[in-house]
Amino acid sequence: MDAKKYIAAFDIGTTAVKGVLACEDGTLTASRSIDIPTIFEGDRKEQDPLVWYEAFCRISKGFFQEEGMRPEQIMGIVMSGQMQDVIPIDEEFQPVGNALLYSDGRGEEQAQRLLAAFGAEKIEAITGNHCDGSLSFPKILWMKEHQPEQFSRVWKILISSKDYVIARLTGEAVGDVTACATACAMDIHKKVWDRELIEGMGVSTDLFPKLYHSHEKVGAVTDAASEETGYAAGTTVYGGVGDAGATTLASGIAKPGQYNVNLGTSGWVATVSHDVLPAQMGVFNLAAMPENVYINVVPFLNAGNVHKWISTVLSPKEGTADYGYIDGLLQRSCPGAGGVMF
Repeated sequence: MDAKKYIAAFDIGTTAVKGVLACEDGTLTASRSIDIPTIFEGDRKEQDPLVWYEAFCRISKGFFQEEGMRPEQIMGIVMSGQMQDVIPIDEEFQPVGNALLYSDGRGEEQAQRLLAAFGAEKIEAITGNHCDGSLSFPKILWMKEHQPEQFSRVWKILISSKDYVIARLTGEAVGDVTACATACAMDIHKKVWDRELIEGMGVSTDLFPKLYHSHEKVGAVTDAASEETGYAAGTTVYGGVGDAGATTLASGIAKPGQYNVNLGTSGWVATVSHDVLPAQMGVFNLAAMPENVYINVVPFLNAGNVHKWISTVLSPKEGTADYGYIDGLLQRSCPGAGGVMF
């Protein structure tokens, strides 16, 4: 009988919930992925947190049913996930409406009001970052103003998708300092919610989750969650980390002067440092692991989406991105742009 121990690791991403079983010797034993939908309404982008948790439960049960794992073999559960969301929940850990995603910029008017109230320099000194309508706190203010009945039923607001799953697993409303650095409400140096910013805009700090570092235990699987997921009650659940923090850690950069380039639909260049870098340089700063290190990110909106666009333009089949065909063209072409500017 297999006596090995495993970590169940998940990413609650934008397009899919992904899970892997990692053995204590570092090998991957199983992996699963379930696609999730996004709700579009004009420029607004939302997801249903219940869909995240349902996918998490299906993947988890699959580990036990299809891989033959026993609940006592799982040493702990750790997750990454999308950051900069607004996930309102009630005291029963049920969503009070959909999650407002990081790519949803509906809080721009509220961001401008926040800037007028405190000034860009002070906000940057506290949060380490600029303030705009895509960040969580301006969207929380939008919800307070535009959905007052819904807002009155909110017990806590979570910032990362993984934290909704953690809440359902443990009965604890928590957030990691990397993901919560995207909220425009956390003191990035002290790693606490900034009372002056939050309460100065008429919101209670009680709405915000308890902050943890990524490696810290935040709770354990409850009896109810054990029934829903298959994990043993009492299994340790860790704080985990927002997706940009997980990517930085996995890339191996650990000290100033090292960089990585991240390519997805959009992309970013990242490094680590011992302090935040000026937001005026186009840098977004995140608290990181280890505890006194910061991730400095320069995002860019054109990456894999450009590859998809040109693959569609040049594809012999109209309207289809034929990546194999484009790869063939690249293999046959000479290095250089041939005078073309993009």
